[in-house]
Amino acid sequence: MVEEPIEIDVEELDARLKSGEAVQVVDVREPWELDVARLADTIDIPMSTLPKGLCNLDQEKPLAVICHHGGRSLQVARWLRQQGYARAQSVRGGLDVWSQAIDPTVPRY
Repeated sequence: MVEEPIEIDVEELDARLKSGEAVQVVDVREPWELDVARLADTIDIPMSTLPKGLCNLDQEKPLAVICHHGGRSLQVARWLRQQGYARAQSVRGGLDVWSQAIDPTVPRY
């Protein structure tokens, strides 16, 4: 099996979701950030509680990890891969780029 890139861009995530692919979108931002802006149908696990939240993730399905700008999600994707989640990927640019390129109704902060 070829290892997937550690990062994907928002356009790729959007296309995969629209095609019906069973991608688990994991939002690792803090609760106050979710109150400001959020995507629909995400698994919300703040980075600080990630080890406890692993039970909510399916190791066999692809994971798209998202945060505000992409820094935390990249750290989390790397960590998840070390935990055996080989299909974990970070969304480059995070929710900020998503709101600019895909869905302008998602507030920027």
